[in-house]
Amino acid sequence: MRRMIIGVTIAAIALIALAFALGDGDGDGSGALPAGDPVRGQTLFEQRCAACHGTDAEGTTQGPPLVHPFYRPGHHADGAFLIAVRRGVTPHHWNFGPMPAIPDLSEQAIADITRYVRGLQEAAGIR
Repeated sequence: MRRMIIGVTIAAIALIALAFALGDGDGDGSGALPAGDPVRGQTLFEQRCAACHGTDAEGTTQGPPLVHPFYRPGHHADGAFLIAVRRGVTPHHWNFGPMPAIPDLSEQAIADITRYVRGLQEAAGIR
């Protein structure tokens, strides 16, 4: 158990360090994604994410729900979505397999998807 806790802690530290190393990608140093459009985000989410995360981001047998307190902005900032898409994700909250990187999504597309997911979270009272 202790080894697992240490592993999770190291993984969390590595994710934070990676977020700082990657920055926000637009070069302004703000640490934020560009402004996202939730309407475009919904279309992109349905095309690229829903197969694993569900049509309303409620999760499936293939991937976790994104409308969940684990993914609230205070726990996983918007930049974490960018990192997840760019680098893939090693499971640390759920017992799903790893999420592969999705290299062909632009930073704007990721921002649009993130804004859409944040809107679903807000509607569900997750802030």
